[in-house]
Amino acid sequence: MYVGTLSFDLLLGDVRSLKEKRSVVRPIVAELQRKYAVSVAETGGQDLHRRAEIGLAVVSGDTGHLTDVLDRCERLIAGRPEVELLSVRRRLHSDEDD
Repeated sequence: MYVGTLSFDLLLGDVRSLKEKRSVVRPIVAELQRKYAVSVAETGGQDLHRRAEIGLAVVSGDTGHLTDVLDRCERLIAGRPEVELLSVRRRLHSDEDD
């Protein structure tokens, strides 16, 4: 079994309130869940209206499939015009890790 995680640090565009931030972040989270069946949530920066951290996790029996899903998720976020992708942290874990 393999687990892959991604953590995205995002700078949001013309957002002036936490309410506007939710209207940007929620559709991204929903699209990732719908398209790729990943576990995803806003994991940081909840009190900042122009920054967001989104974390996601995928479980698979095959590293090739896992990498493919993580790559697709990263491309989806990078292609969103309303956010600037500042950084991505990717981790792969196996059930054989200590």
